[in-house]
Amino acid sequence: MRKTGFVLLAVMLVSSINVFAQDQVKIANGTLEGTTNSATGIRSFKGIPFAAPPVGDLRWKEPQPVQNWTGVRKADHFGNNAMQKNVFGDMMFRSAGMSEDCLYLNVWTPAKSSKEKLPVLVYFYGGGFVAGDGSESRYDGESMAQKGIVTLTVNYRLGVFGFLSHPELTAESPHHASGDYGLLDQYAALEWVKKNISAFGGDPDKVTIAGESAGSIAVCAQMASPLSKNLIAGAIGESGGMINPTLPAIPLADGEKNGVAFAQKVNASSLAALRAIPADQLLELASKQGNPPMSPTVDGYFLTKTPAEVFATGEQAKVPLLVGWNSAEVPYQALMWGDLPTPENYLKKLKSLYNDKADEVLKLYPGSTQDEVIKSATELGSDRFIVYSTWKWADLAAQTGGKSVYTYVFGKPRPPMVAAMGNAKAGLAGGVIKDGTDDAKSKAPAPYTGASHASEIEYAMGNLAGNKVYDWKPEDYKVSATMEDYFANFIKTGNPNGNGLTEWKANKGSVTQSININVETKLEPVATARYQFLDQIYTKK
Repeated sequence: MRKTGFVLLAVMLVSSINVFAQDQVKIANGTLEGTTNSATGIRSFKGIPFAAPPVGDLRWKEPQPVQNWTGVRKADHFGNNAMQKNVFGDMMFRSAGMSEDCLYLNVWTPAKSSKEKLPVLVYFYGGGFVAGDGSESRYDGESMAQKGIVTLTVNYRLGVFGFLSHPELTAESPHHASGDYGLLDQYAALEWVKKNISAFGGDPDKVTIAGESAGSIAVCAQMASPLSKNLIAGAIGESGGMINPTLPAIPLADGEKNGVAFAQKVNASSLAALRAIPADQLLELASKQGNPPMSPTVDGYFLTKTPAEVFATGEQAKVPLLVGWNSAEVPYQALMWGDLPTPENYLKKLKSLYNDKADEVLKLYPGSTQDEVIKSATELGSDRFIVYSTWKWADLAAQTGGKSVYTYVFGKPRPPMVAAMGNAKAGLAGGVIKDGTDDAKSKAPAPYTGASHASEIEYAMGNLAGNKVYDWKPEDYKVSATMEDYFANFIKTGNPNGNGLTEWKANKGSVTQSININVETKLEPVATARYQFLDQIYTKK
């Protein structure tokens, strides 16, 4: 009996070792130990360093290699989020804290061995290049991994830490470049994926990059970069391309001038003085009103031309592209400011924006009644904000890429907030404003019913349940299942179509049709005339 007990104990120990070994992965830098969700079988590895901490003398340098480690490194919690202010109310981090030491990524994998060669999704968060983190629950990779996809979220430097240009930085760079550190972080993560993802059961030759808002703009930039374009097999953009007027890359000389102006404003007489400013203090200084912008630059290294120029000449990554926008990215107030949406106020606004072209705009965005003004001001405000740049990216890719371009409009409005939110209401940037007061603005007519900026993320990534703010209904889960299936199919095959889904036809040569993803999903013509009009304005030299 005693001998039997020892045998059982030995079997239990061996079993536990086998389970333990399943959570360990050997990569180029050492061994990682993640965790397994017993309910789904998905293994996750969080807080994996893909570059050296960009601190001290490495502040404003392209990402440097990670030091190898000995023993087993725990990968059971998220790393630090990048330095940033609390800009957007809808961002909910699960990170270890905020630090300049922020270059970490996270992996969710359904693979049981390293031999499976599964498709890979690398997701870049949004936040205007000033906010965001890979730990946000709406980007969580668990659901997409259950579709048979190795899924990653990636941190990158933001704001002044990620996009400061300066002549001294350009001079010290071996590539004579400065200003695109956040984008170079993403490139470094893609190199990490190429080198290491097979250990997680992923196929390094089947990597799709994706992102929303600034993350989508970054996807556009990575497709255009001579560094990254050979590391990707597909691309997904949700609202935004790096094309005027949406966070376009500026000439390096202009970025350097902005950097010099900022340095003077903070009384830093040299690059050494800038690097000596503590991170939290630098964040405060950079967040003050009136500072010059910290923009991506055509630095001659990461970007040798603007993305628009790259796509126009067909020098981008020649890969399938799935890209789209939401039906009401911003509310009509973003165009009307404090004015009520009357036909008179609307026409006055159009004349102030477009002068002698106001009548032409009025034909494209009519406004003879209040309801019509609310709808058209929403569409024009959204087009000016982010829709036009997304369309232009897709249209150029369709013209020169030689690959299928699938475009969508996401139309499902979020449901009401849960009762526990009280008098809270949605903010203009997708956040939540608690205990809204009954002021004059609250008496303005209701916004146009549509999908606001960033509201599609939880649907696309299968993460509705992780957002406790909204009272999700069965129809929301239906739309989420549809959108996630489209995305998963595209990641696997370069084509979003599959069994049970409305056929989504590709665009080739130009963008003429989009799928409208909603409770009833259907193919629709694109509002080409609107975008062609704006094209004349935004492509002027």
